[in-house]
Amino acid sequence: MGLSKLDNLYRQVILDHSSHPHHHGTLDESTQKIEMNNPTCGDVIQLELSVEENVIKQIAFDGSGCSISTASASMMTDAVLGKTVEEAETLIQQFSQLVQGKEVTNEDDLGDAAMLSGVAKFPARIKCATLAWKALEQAVTDESGKSIAHQYHKE
Repeated sequence: MGLSKLDNLYRQVILDHSSHPHHHGTLDESTQKIEMNNPTCGDVIQLELSVEENVIKQIAFDGSGCSISTASASMMTDAVLGKTVEEAETLIQQFSQLVQGKEVTNEDDLGDAAMLSGVAKFPARIKCATLAWKALEQAVTDESGKSIAHQYHKE
């Protein structure tokens, strides 16, 4: 497939996630809620998770943002739904490296989010792409920065 056709495919997937975001809305019940914003451009996200037995059982986001921010949030929810907290933390790190232009092993684990690798060419857009992922990172760690996974093994 030619480079321009591949670029067009990537753009189309990003536009589709932006126009029709997956897991957009709120949850009836959640174990974590967080709101974050990107003061540089005004993107805002409210992220809700329901974590049971260390697995992200439900996830939803709401807010307002540019197409990159919204698409990234949609892609992130698809990538982490059904994953353990530890797996989600690994994906967060992989995505952060990806959008900084660093090589990532198991890029396919990110699903459609891997298509945002081109953001690395536009440093001003990296914060847009990582907003939802940073919200997830804060939602799955406690105040000291430690994983919340241990909290779900209590009897």
